[in-house]
Amino acid sequence: MRQTAVTSAEAPKALGPYSQAVSIGDLVFCSGQLGLDPASGELVAGVAAQAERAMRNLAAVLGAAGSGLDRVVKTTIFLASMGDFAAVNEVYGSFFSGAYPARSTVQVAALPKGGLVEIEAVALGGSR
Repeated sequence: MRQTAVTSAEAPKALGPYSQAVSIGDLVFCSGQLGLDPASGELVAGVAAQAERAMRNLAAVLGAAGSGLDRVVKTTIFLASMGDFAAVNEVYGSFFSGAYPARSTVQVAALPKGGLVEIEAVALGGSR
């Protein structure tokens, strides 16, 4: 199988030597998305707004891979503070309907650019 890098101009550019996502076979592996505004490259204000922006960024990357949030099977949420769990959970839940993806949520010491939340995903690829 051949892996293919996936990029979307509707999501922030990678902050380092990695792809926004990699597609291989029937799967799309999305790198973690912060709450960065794609136009400015700056974090939006507040944890709820960052969670929403991160989900919109993920949706853009998945769309570039021919997938979508409705095809996500697993996510990982990284929080700078577990005290933000409820706020992020509320935003996150609004992006899914039906069967929710499997998920892990962990608190980390720090996130790039001082972010409050980062979300990564694995989804089914191919035609929707």
